[in-house]
Amino acid sequence: MALKASALRRFLASDLGYSFKSSPMAVSAFVLLVLLIASAFLAPWISPQNPHDLSQLFIDKAEIPPIWAQGGEWPYLLGTDPQGRDVLSAILYGTRVSLIIGLAAVAVSMAVGVTVGLMAGFFGGWIDNLLMRIADTVLSIPTLLVAILVSAIFRGILPPAMRDPFAAIILVMAIALTGWVQYARTVRASTMVERRTEYVLAARIIGVSSARLMRKHILPNTLTPVMVAATLSLGLAILSEATLSFLGVGMPITQPSLGTLIRIGNQYLFSGSWWLVVFPALHLGLIVLAVNLLGDWLRDAMNPKLR
Repeated sequence: MALKASALRRFLASDLGYSFKSSPMAVSAFVLLVLLIASAFLAPWISPQNPHDLSQLFIDKAEIPPIWAQGGEWPYLLGTDPQGRDVLSAILYGTRVSLIIGLAAVAVSMAVGVTVGLMAGFFGGWIDNLLMRIADTVLSIPTLLVAILVSAIFRGILPPAMRDPFAAIILVMAIALTGWVQYARTVRASTMVERRTEYVLAARIIGVSSARLMRKHILPNTLTPVMVAATLSLGLAILSEATLSFLGVGMPITQPSLGTLIRIGNQYLFSGSWWLVVFPALHLGLIVLAVNLLGDWLRDAMNPKLR
């Protein structure tokens, strides 16, 4: 605990910490994001019911409006769906699914992109040309189209019994397939600058291997723009997952994400059960907004030209 407190004090005393404290927008976005994430991962303890437990669902409690509307009941604060599932509980559990898929997709994209960018920028020549032409090809195809195609191919290959258990992995791979390009380009540009510096040339002279040079010396100096890109990409990854689930090629009804809840709620929008689609969509919008605001602040704070 003392070590964590010391690290927190050093961060708050740094230029980045001062920039964070001086930005009401960044602080507000951070607090909002922490609350949303904490409520999602504490869902088993704070939600009124487990939406995946059929023994807790009651048909006579179906389509109850929010508690402030006429006909609302406690503890269904945001109402219930046609199966008697509490909307707030479904949102909290669905947020956890969306966050995990978004974070995993960003992690895979970053790992692939950083590796490709390091190799292309360090070795140059035909390796650089080959890797960058692959990146250009991937970038020329719309991201959503690639994700739908990959998801459809995997679902066609897998037996029906294995599609739902592997739905999250399929989504991560589908989103990461196009997300790695921006990391590769960013790291490639930084690597091409770093490989000409004196310390890299000196390390080469004394016989340091290329793998160690990239891992120990060049990579740490390329992480700042990568972290900014990762923060900005998280909101896009969560939104991509929601879009795929809304289109029916994402998470199944048995493991609903926010996109799945929006797709289900959209079917009842014109029947009067507006809360089934409004609240999941609002929750998704808040998450993406908070992540993007933090990403914008981090990009500005780490830009030396703006200091």
